[in-house]
Amino acid sequence: MSPQVASARAGRYIRQPTGYSAFLPAALPPDPPVALVGELPSLLSQADRALGRLDGSVLTLPNPDLFVFMYVRKEAVLSSQIEGTQSSLQDLLAAEADLFDESMPRDVDEVVNYVRAMKHGLARLDELPVSVRLIREIHAELMQGVRGGRLQPGELRRSQNWIGPAGCTLATASFVPPPHEEVPQALGDLERFLHRDDGLPLLVKIALAHVQFETIHPFLDGNGRVGRLLITFLLTECGVLHKPVLYLSHYFRRHRQAYYDHLQAVRDRGEWEAWLEFFLRGVIEVAGEAAETARRIQLLREGHRMAITERLGRAAGNGHRVLESLFDRPIVTVADVKGMTGTTYAAANNLVAKLVELGILMEMTGYARNRRFRYEPYVRLFTDDVPAEGAA
Repeated sequence: MSPQVASARAGRYIRQPTGYSAFLPAALPPDPPVALVGELPSLLSQADRALGRLDGSVLTLPNPDLFVFMYVRKEAVLSSQIEGTQSSLQDLLAAEADLFDESMPRDVDEVVNYVRAMKHGLARLDELPVSVRLIREIHAELMQGVRGGRLQPGELRRSQNWIGPAGCTLATASFVPPPHEEVPQALGDLERFLHRDDGLPLLVKIALAHVQFETIHPFLDGNGRVGRLLITFLLTECGVLHKPVLYLSHYFRRHRQAYYDHLQAVRDRGEWEAWLEFFLRGVIEVAGEAAETARRIQLLREGHRMAITERLGRAAGNGHRVLESLFDRPIVTVADVKGMTGTTYAAANNLVAKLVELGILMEMTGYARNRRFRYEPYVRLFTDDVPAEGAA
């Protein structure tokens, strides 16, 4: 492929009347077509198998939705951290449990919004395909009332934006997306590509679509987070995964500079194949980690059920009831446990104390009153890096 053809393969830079150059993406699929040669066929096969194993691992869990509950929150934290937020998974869980303190990062609302946007998008997939309309709805949920919320939530941008280090201008930006008047057409082309039966392997199609969305950069803020959500929605919509449990933000964050470099290499030099290799390696790695987490959740649940049965005597039934609820609500109070079990406050307090002794719950506030307890071993599965099965 000649340098001239390669450089125009993803689109071209167009000089604007005010002097800067903006990138106008070519419609997908790439021309010349993606060459699935070299390592790509093997990586594609490995990625497909890894997704199949992940799907099977999650579906064997007693309640797969409880796994989804925490995985969505982990993704919300990691994807938001790529954009500069400081909030952790513990901050998010505390915020959702209405446990606020002065040390909590102010940007935790952005992560809460991410969870809401994810839930909204997944619910809407039952009645609406992945489309410009759905993307706008997700963006509105993501940006409502937070930093950047004044920048037209759910509305396509009506001015030029750019990407680069803090303080850069249009003239010094690392990348300038297409002018705003080109955005509706570019997004329409992307939507048509997503639903066209063109014989491309699904993972290839999703990888191409992610780059294209980030290149169009249709909103004034939140493009990175929406673009990463798009990967999950497409995998779920197409039935590759029965539950939305593949989130590449962990991989993109771990290899952040390489991620940005690959996106730019596609635009500048048409290096789609190198991006596909990077993307598929991420799918393989993250799917393996998620499958291993599912296995550890199963072992954790079985171990704690056995401990409760053996150690809590007549309170074991209520102990099991509380344990199952912790997978969906990992931070609780004694009053919460009282409500779950229908016992007296004293009995609930005694049960919580026994769960603390078993290492299932951990007191997290340090208060004498209004104490909160976290299902620490479970939360830790999502905050520690979990190597893929078979990895060192």
